[in-house]
Amino acid sequence: MADSGNKGTPLLDELEKGPWPSFVKEIKSMAKDNKMSQDLLGQLEKSYREKIGFWKHGGIVGVMGYGGGVIGRYSFLAEEFPNVAHFHTLRINHPSGWFYTSDALRTLCDIWERHGSGLTNMHGSTGDIVFLGTVTDELEPTFAELTANDFDLGGSGSDMRTPSCCVGPARCEWACYDTLHITNDLTQHFQDELHRPAFPYKFKVKCAGCPNDCVASVARADMSIIGTWRDAIQVDQAEVKACAKAGLDIQKDVCGNCPTKCIEWDGTALKIDNANCVKCMHCINAMPKALRPGKDRGATILLGSKAPIVEGALLSSVLVPFIKLEPPYDELKDLIERIWEFWGEHGKNRERVGELMQRVGLGNFLEAIEVEPVPEMIAHPRENPYVFYEEYYEEGEEEEEG
Repeated sequence: MADSGNKGTPLLDELEKGPWPSFVKEIKSMAKDNKMSQDLLGQLEKSYREKIGFWKHGGIVGVMGYGGGVIGRYSFLAEEFPNVAHFHTLRINHPSGWFYTSDALRTLCDIWERHGSGLTNMHGSTGDIVFLGTVTDELEPTFAELTANDFDLGGSGSDMRTPSCCVGPARCEWACYDTLHITNDLTQHFQDELHRPAFPYKFKVKCAGCPNDCVASVARADMSIIGTWRDAIQVDQAEVKACAKAGLDIQKDVCGNCPTKCIEWDGTALKIDNANCVKCMHCINAMPKALRPGKDRGATILLGSKAPIVEGALLSSVLVPFIKLEPPYDELKDLIERIWEFWGEHGKNRERVGELMQRVGLGNFLEAIEVEPVPEMIAHPRENPYVFYEEYYEEGEEEEEG
């Protein structure tokens, strides 16, 4: 390697110490046979030594017919480290729930060793399989091999990002809808929006099967689809007594931690005021054999979360308190398209949906996407008493006309 071969990598070597996994160790293992990984070590060591990042980000680069899926990256030190002059990243659309066979993983790794650095990230924060580092001339051959093996590129840029989900009913008994099926269905249905950027900025959809939200959709997705139920929690009183007999302090550890104090335990039976239950899952997680989600299951749709890029970080807020999610999901797809239509017309460049909602106001946003306001949409009681509803003005106008 051009630089590290002479001076070694003493700063990077420090990151191999300790009991935790090391990305340096993985890069070094690839560098034995891969010149791109060798020069990557050299440039990284220089970056650590001089405290400067030497990557150029951006540039129009991709595969024929797609506007997303490839993130262009170039080095400022192309002469010193020629093998990382280009270091493009490909995002590969992952299977729903991140289920792979060993053969599928070997196929992916073999393709990448032939065409790139061999370095992968399983997975990116959106969920994609990430192929780190290749040159422009290898993009099309890589894409050809991926599609020949039934893989496709994911989303990048101002488009719909690759939908992702938890393992749902495949591995989890709490799943309130089929996260795997709906994620695959949305991915197939919105192919054009996924591959050809046409939005003001990115739009992420993440599906969580229950309120535990194991994919952290409420903090990371423009649209969070979180499984829930609207009837009573199922209670097995015999198992509740077994939990108490086994040493669980139900009063302290379950009732005491209920956010709405809707659970009562008298030592013999557990009572739940389901009207005041906010579906936090704490009691079910604490006593998984005794309690289960209700039988009338569906999902809550939330909108607007994002990381702090232009504005501050946002968590998703409730848009649809409860919806039954059954194929072909036409009601959900229509809602998504109405949101995109308004966002596409009124959104500013690099403005996420959550920021648009803040800018135009929730009332105007709901009216534009044809969704009726309901109390569950309110984050906290209103602070301004001088707020009037449209019906007020309509009644006043009628009186004046009369």
